[in-house]
Amino acid sequence: MARDQVDLTPIERRDELVEWIAQGVKPKSRFRIGTEHEKFAFTLEGHRPVPYEGRRGIRALLEGMQHLLGWQPIMEGPNIIGLLDVTGGGAITLEPGGQFELSGAQVETLHQTSSELMAHLAQVREVARPLHIGFLGIGMTPSWTRAEMPTMPKGRYKIMTAYMPKVGTLGLDMMYRTCTVQSNFDFSSEADMVKKLRVSLSLQPVATAMFANSPFTEGKPNGFLSFRSEIWRDTDAARAGMLPWAFEPGMGFERWVDYALDVPMYFVKHGDEYVDVAGQSFRDLMAGKLPGMPGAQATISDWANHVSTIFPEVRLKRYLEMRGADSGPLANLLALPALWAGILYDDACLDAAWELVKNWTAEERQQLRDAVPKQGLAATVGGRSVQAIANEVLELARAGLARRKHHDSSGRDETRYLKALDDRLARGTTPAQELLDKFNGPWGGSVEPIYAEQAY
Repeated sequence: MARDQVDLTPIERRDELVEWIAQGVKPKSRFRIGTEHEKFAFTLEGHRPVPYEGRRGIRALLEGMQHLLGWQPIMEGPNIIGLLDVTGGGAITLEPGGQFELSGAQVETLHQTSSELMAHLAQVREVARPLHIGFLGIGMTPSWTRAEMPTMPKGRYKIMTAYMPKVGTLGLDMMYRTCTVQSNFDFSSEADMVKKLRVSLSLQPVATAMFANSPFTEGKPNGFLSFRSEIWRDTDAARAGMLPWAFEPGMGFERWVDYALDVPMYFVKHGDEYVDVAGQSFRDLMAGKLPGMPGAQATISDWANHVSTIFPEVRLKRYLEMRGADSGPLANLLALPALWAGILYDDACLDAAWELVKNWTAEERQQLRDAVPKQGLAATVGGRSVQAIANEVLELARAGLARRKHHDSSGRDETRYLKALDDRLARGTTPAQELLDKFNGPWGGSVEPIYAEQAY
């Protein structure tokens, strides 16, 4: 979940919102990769969720990380709710149920992503071990009920928790019981953004299938390979989905702003206070006519925070966020940015990917999105299986990464981060299917071994 922005510049016109997004345009020489991942904290004894308070709680974990790293604490009232690396640009934040998130810095190469992730996981293990806390990378908690999940002391989450049941049946599960890994990418022009958005929206369900890793709910198979992805189908239709209008003529920054303006708000943050405006219109805030807040003036902060509460499969801010993947082990966390960097940051591969998807209709894209959570690689689109498309996409990513020619200290290029996907596609399987095989085999119908075998 995004950190709240602080920029009190007033906004009065729609054009200013468009310009805010357009400021994301940058030359290819300044393209960067950002990787964010969430993980469940659990007690080593009993494999329970970790509460915020207490000697071995999330607060103690954050305070220990602050002591270790020297990062700036992010406070909400008296509570520490995150950490900010003011020099490197990374951050540690909390999801509603205590999911522990690293929002990585914007880096040039996947080798830097690898170093960042390995360092972070080593650091959290060092702090968590004396607290008897472990971490699990998976798309949905395999054993905990919604009622068992702790709540973090963040005002925005209190407002969202009250609103979610009004707009879908699974929004609270999304908030409290799921974890994702996402990667963020730049664009060099408005047209480049549109092309990357269309390609990545089309292929997002393919990525969902490749990274599917949430087959259990409350200790039992839930009938899905990515139940996290299924949850998003009934969370809040006004702010999620496949954005069919993004493929229509005239797509650009302005069209995205109009979409975002149509999405109801959750909150307005004034000072340290979150004002519940759930369901109300940002247009009214811009006009100074927001019910309950007469005369309130919209700011850049308000806009940035509002955009961060929109949850489509690919999200546009001043960069593009790939949002379709379940969290997983370290190899998965590295494979996701590698997959997308190879496709999106090489012009020939981006063109080839567009050729692959350009004839899919909006209905076909939606049917694919709907089928993948349950069927995974066996789903079909345009008469082809996701498995076949995934193999083709993986080859494009490999070619794109090879042409980037970024080598590590051992002389290896970035294609090595695709190995986890190579191996899995060669077997025709997904992380979820491998977990189900263990559940039905050596685990003897129990998910408890997951906390030892799949922990970071």
